[in-house]
Amino acid sequence: MTGQFVRNFSAAALIALVLSAGQLFAQTEVPAAPVAAAQQGADVSAPAPAAAPVFPKPDPANFTATSLTKETVNAFLHANWGYEQDRIWQVQAILKTPVDGIAKVIVYVGDRSGKNQPSVLQFFALPDGKHVISADSIVPFGEKPFADMRALMQQRADGPYRGSANKDLEIVEFADLQCPHCKEAQANMDKLLVDFPKARIVLQLDPLQQIHPEAERATQFAVCANKMGGSTAFFQFVTATFDGQDGLATPEGALLTINSAVTKAGLDPAKVAACAADKAVADQVKAGEKLADDIDINEVPTLVINGRVLPANIPYDTLKKIIQFQAQLDGVAL
Repeated sequence: MTGQFVRNFSAAALIALVLSAGQLFAQTEVPAAPVAAAQQGADVSAPAPAAAPVFPKPDPANFTATSLTKETVNAFLHANWGYEQDRIWQVQAILKTPVDGIAKVIVYVGDRSGKNQPSVLQFFALPDGKHVISADSIVPFGEKPFADMRALMQQRADGPYRGSANKDLEIVEFADLQCPHCKEAQANMDKLLVDFPKARIVLQLDPLQQIHPEAERATQFAVCANKMGGSTAFFQFVTATFDGQDGLATPEGALLTINSAVTKAGLDPAKVAACAADKAVADQVKAGEKLADDIDINEVPTLVINGRVLPANIPYDTLKKIIQFQAQLDGVAL
């Protein structure tokens, strides 16, 4: 795995929530939906036009759990999927289980176009009302599933930022300077800066020493570039390091690349190197790594948008749509 690194071997369920229904939780196909009324009696020799699936009417007998309401489940799904206008769903069952406070939820998922096969989403809601479990993944739950993560990011994401000082719309990027996918994601980040001038866009460097042995040293120099030249010098250093990323492949090349990036940021390489050797700088880098660990960031590059976690290099139009929707959910004027 060169480029994109996963800290553990399980998929990041939080990230999967922004992708297609077929990638979310454990799913099985739903039996074919009843034929739409408009199609009944049509010539079977001609292909039927696509139509939205017609889900079976929920049976009230399948809503036996008292710890969870259909309204809460719908709010949770809307928070995750509401940016997709074609996606539709129906809560089919909320069942009590042998464990007090744990409910099994079954949801039918489809799309208005009828182009995709409907599927079944199943998960278990936990007694705390804030998490669900499916397979080996734990996902934030509730009517506002991203609120706790948003508050934590506002408190602890302390990397240099571009854009607004206001945290009403905060986009935190976790990235590694030696990660090729992180380099590719910078095109998206530059576009976000233009399209969302009211956003605070934080770069939280997260060096993955296991596969990128020069990333930590580059991060230490980046921290010192910020200390000595402010955020302008920091981002100039980051851009130059990404541009010369191939040079980080060897220790000798890395030193040349990093010193060149320091010079391009308008700083003295010797002074920045002396700063980077300070244990306090190493401790600061470790603190950034701990933040990623504490919130279970499994991949870089990853974005946290007002608490919503998703990949940084998904198609830009999708990313933009999600940010606009999240801002709307949070009552943030763009």
